[in-house]
Amino acid sequence: MSLIEVLVALLVLSIGVLGLAALHGRALQHAVDAEDRLRAALLAERLGSEMWLRGSVSLPASVIATWQAQVQDSATHGLPNATGTVGTPDSGGGVTITVRWRPPSRDAALGSHQYQTRVVLP
Repeated sequence: MSLIEVLVALLVLSIGVLGLAALHGRALQHAVDAEDRLRAALLAERLGSEMWLRGSVSLPASVIATWQAQVQDSATHGLPNATGTVGTPDSGGGVTITVRWRPPSRDAALGSHQYQTRVVLP
């Protein structure tokens, strides 16, 4: 009888350990997603800061091209499968900065993640 109790205890323990392993995997995935969102925000803010520094939402094409290369370079501070776009200035003096990326673990059919911010200069 005590052998059956030991086997049941081992079964319950092994189910608990498998649950913890699955929970750890999900936590890791959420941490990576949060890091990617943070990097997207920092990249968009970098371009917004450049606009504030120059006093204009219209930047030279070379500045935007350099920023887009940084967004796409996942080896340094960019994002995987990323694109960065800057909208055209509107009548209110604002522009929209968009960063899109797709993590390697995400299926292409599910689409990509997106961070968008709006810069308005007085």
